[in-house]
Amino acid sequence: MPPVVVATLAVLAIVHAVRVVLLPADLQEEFLLLFAFIPARYDAAVSLLRGDLPGSPGADLWSFVTYSLIHADWLHLTMNAIWLLPFGSALARRIGSLRFVIFFVLTAAAGAAAHLATHFGEFYPMVGASAAISGTMAAAMRFAFQPGGPLRRRVGHDDAAYFVPAVSLIGSFRDPRFLAFVVVWFGINAIFGLGGMQLEAGQTVAWEAHIGGFIAGLLLFSLLDPVGRSVDVRAAD
Repeated sequence: MPPVVVATLAVLAIVHAVRVVLLPADLQEEFLLLFAFIPARYDAAVSLLRGDLPGSPGADLWSFVTYSLIHADWLHLTMNAIWLLPFGSALARRIGSLRFVIFFVLTAAAGAAAHLATHFGEFYPMVGASAAISGTMAAAMRFAFQPGGPLRRRVGHDDAAYFVPAVSLIGSFRDPRFLAFVVVWFGINAIFGLGGMQLEAGQTVAWEAHIGGFIAGLLLFSLLDPVGRSVDVRAAD
């Protein structure tokens, strides 16, 4: 694993351990009010009735990212870690630690923005790194299917597989494997949205944030990718 992925997992584990093990129940609630993403923060009508939430106005900004460092329980954290390991590692090897941190922050913020747009005024807090991880999935798929890439290298497996040139976003959608991945990914999230899959009682899936992070990952990859792009022959034709 790249060091930045190890560090990310360590931060997620430490934050969760501090919140659920070290903090008493009343401070756990205060912690969520300070650092979880709460759409009601941005509704003036709610503010008039309840007053500003703790941490305002600073939390109005930092909670777009800090929510991604918090998890509901150990199972939630473990599931996100399982998805971050392959996709996050592939992306971090390619773009490096600094770009990976920037990517994580921006895709987390994009997920929060998508959640805000669809849940404006709601008081229920959103937590979890799923939006940013969805972004790493989208970005990794931009190069993973390329000849010699991580999913197509037949002999051996070295760092060169992570530096194959990527085609344009339009060219990616011409690849049936990439397209199938996107369709399945959106299908799973649609099932969550329709209520066909549920987590534990009292926990719902912020699937809109997943979509926001995924779309941001598709678009941001080209801006942060240090590797030259391959020629999309069909697009040129």
